[in-house]
Amino acid sequence: MKIQHNITSPIPSVGLQVWNAELILSDFVLHKMCTSMEFHGIVSLELGAGTGLAGMLLAHAAKTVFLTDHGDQILENCLKNVQLNSGVLNHQKVVYVRELDWTHPWPPKVSSDLATQERFSWSSSELEEVQKASLLLAADVIYSDDLTDVLFGILERIMSQGSEKVLYLALEKRYNFSLDDLDVVANGYLNFRSYLKDDSECEGLELGSLPCFMGKCIDVAEIPQYVGGYDRGDDVELWEIRYSKGKL
Repeated sequence: MKIQHNITSPIPSVGLQVWNAELILSDFVLHKMCTSMEFHGIVSLELGAGTGLAGMLLAHAAKTVFLTDHGDQILENCLKNVQLNSGVLNHQKVVYVRELDWTHPWPPKVSSDLATQERFSWSSSELEEVQKASLLLAADVIYSDDLTDVLFGILERIMSQGSEKVLYLALEKRYNFSLDDLDVVANGYLNFRSYLKDDSECEGLELGSLPCFMGKCIDVAEIPQYVGGYDRGDDVELWEIRYSKGKL
C-alpha cells in the first residue's frame, strides 16, 4: 500500500502526516482481519482520517468505509491516497472521502442541487449508510481539551443513532509544560479520560441517568506489529469505546 504524506507539518495540517497512533490503529485493524471475520462486510466511519491509512486497510474486509476529515488540503491528500491504492482495493468495496467538521451539527447538510454539491459533501443515501455503521475509527485526535470536547459531542450524536457502534481510538500522549497547571501535562488526555466510565460504573447508574461512554484500554503489547519502521514507545494507547444511552 502506498501513502502520500508529509514528514512534518504545522498544527492546522497535522492530517497530512502519519502518526504513531495511526500506525498502532492500522496494526490493530490488520490483526482483527487476520484473526477473525469481525470486520468482514461491515460499514465503518473513520474520524480525523488524515492520510486514510487505517480506513483503507479496513476496506479490504469492510463493505463500505467513510474516511472523514476537515479542510480541502487534507481531504485532497486522502483522496489521492485512495486513488493510489485503487488497484489493491476490492472493486466491490466502496471508499468515500467526506468532509466532517465536528463543530457543525450532525448530520451534515445535504444539497439537493447536484450543480452546487461540493466534492467532499454528503448525499442523503450516504448518511443513511452511516446509520448502519457498526465500527468507528479515530487516531491522534486527542491533543487539546477543546478538540476533545467537540469530538465527544459529535460521537454522541453519531453513536446514539442507528445500529450499535463501537469506536476504536488510538492516541499518543504528548507532554508539554502548562502555565495554567505549572506542571508538565499531556494535553487533552485528562479531559479525554473524564468522558469515560468502565462497565461497572455504567451498569451501576440509576434510572433516569444520563448517557455515558464506556471505555476499555486495550493492551497494545498483545497486538503484533505488522507495520514496520516505527517505535510504539510507552505513550501510545488504544481504547475500545461504546456508548450507553442511559437508563429510562
